[in-house]
Amino acid sequence: MKENQVSLTAIMTAYIRAYHAMNDNPKIFDDFLAYQMIPEERRTLIEQGFTNALQSYSDQETALRPLLQTMGLPNVLSRSRYTEETLEQAVKQGVQQYVILGAGMDTFAFRRPELPKQLRVFEVDHPATQTFKRNRLAELGWEIPPNLHFVPVDFSKESLAEALKGSSYDPQAKSLFSWLGVTMYLSREEVFATLRSIADVAPVGSMVLFDYFVPIESSPHMQEMREDLQKIGEPIKTSFDPSTLAVDLSDAGFRLHENLSPSDIQNRYFQGRTDNYHASEHVHFALAVVEQRESK
Repeated sequence: MKENQVSLTAIMTAYIRAYHAMNDNPKIFDDFLAYQMIPEERRTLIEQGFTNALQSYSDQETALRPLLQTMGLPNVLSRSRYTEETLEQAVKQGVQQYVILGAGMDTFAFRRPELPKQLRVFEVDHPATQTFKRNRLAELGWEIPPNLHFVPVDFSKESLAEALKGSSYDPQAKSLFSWLGVTMYLSREEVFATLRSIADVAPVGSMVLFDYFVPIESSPHMQEMREDLQKIGEPIKTSFDPSTLAVDLSDAGFRLHENLSPSDIQNRYFQGRTDNYHASEHVHFALAVVEQRESK
């Protein structure tokens, strides 16, 4: 991501969530506020891009869904649903804080008022993206809930633990960290630096949920995606081997609790659909629990 540029993937993720909420049934994940989060000029650019990409098709609406599948719509929706389902259970088990890493245009604090009343919510993101979002919220005139806190941090340059310690985050309260659509854009060293920060700042029993890519060198489609993301300044940098992830996480102070494969995700969220949306064969979801702090 470029230094002072709002994340383009954050904008596109919001658009994907908005499109699904307005056009698809049944809903995998209903983000009914996402459309409003995207300024009109940005929506127009995205829709013009779709029109240009589909101009050779007589039925553009029908052709759009395969394009959205290629762009990751099912992954965006299923990971969001998995996260909020996990959060609902975590709140029942004593989790008091929800930390959204790489929050982008996330609408949770506005969309789920019944849960934030029980939670302190922290949106952590790159300063440029967070400034863009806060400006958009001001344009919309949305009131910021009192338990929503914004924490600007550049994951490639700053310590998450230090950023949270400088906020109203409580290091004694059990927390769920959501880290969606981020690990693949960081180096392996940056990913584990962030995980160690979580283990350092969160008490035992806290959790981190993230999605990750498996090695993609052999896939023509993923190679094309890699090239497209490189062009917009957000290159894919890191993937993980699912068979060694538990050991990798253990070294950072975590116990791997759940590691959903594409078939697991398919069975949970896409069975019986008639729109041909399906889980990505290259994406896994992981849920890990803090077991110990890194020794200093």
